[in-house]
Amino acid sequence: MIQIKDVTKKFTKWNAKKERIEFFADQNISFEVKDGEIVGILGPNGAGKTTLLRMIAGILEPTKGTVLFDGKNYQQNDIEIKMELAYLSGNTKLYDTLTTYELLYMCCEIYKMPKQEIDSKIKVISKKLGLDTFLYQKIGQLSTGQTQRVNIARCFIHNPKYYVFDEATTGLDIISSQIILDFIKKEKEKGKTILYSTHYMEEAENICDRVVMIHHGKVLLIGTPDEIKKKTKTTNLRDAFFALIGGVENEK
Repeated sequence: MIQIKDVTKKFTKWNAKKERIEFFADQNISFEVKDGEIVGILGPNGAGKTTLLRMIAGILEPTKGTVLFDGKNYQQNDIEIKMELAYLSGNTKLYDTLTTYELLYMCCEIYKMPKQEIDSKIKVISKKLGLDTFLYQKIGQLSTGQTQRVNIARCFIHNPKYYVFDEATTGLDIISSQIILDFIKKEKEKGKTILYSTHYMEEAENICDRVVMIHHGKVLLIGTPDEIKKKTKTTNLRDAFFALIGGVENEK
């Protein structure tokens, strides 16, 4: 289980007059992700989704609040947690000069996999994610969809317990997107704990057990897609979001 307790992130910037301005990317966010559950983090660009997921993945430290993985925090269990965690964003960069096989081999070594098992492990993952046709091709020569599938393979290589996906299908074609969504569903069936951020409301409605709707760094509503639609008296999550913020005209 992942527990997010009262998590807040404050940043500082300077304006044109060189005045210091403090602002909150996320404020007092709390929710849980149970084992075998997919929880979606939903909101438009700038809602605070990426900052939140980076704090959950241990990339950023919260200004306030706690993130726990089965009761363990990063302060005392940083390496242990990260060995069980996979993080993927829509713009995660890979080494362009390596082939897909070389990158996956390197990842296996990082996670201390026995050398005699690496080749067979890569072949199994390659077949599952459809990498065979470009397994020995340099990553810099791959399409956006192919590169993201390699990224998914990188996440899958050490069989993590927790997945944190941030806009994983943004900019992908329909086939590559479906491969990733199918992968996520299969990992859920294995009891994996999955956080999935997206601004594609229909996508979240398709795969998420529960969703956390956030806007301007604050939680609007948490519940199953059906619960949220019922509370907002709408028929889809897109309309539910607009109902919660009082309509798009309030954003002008």
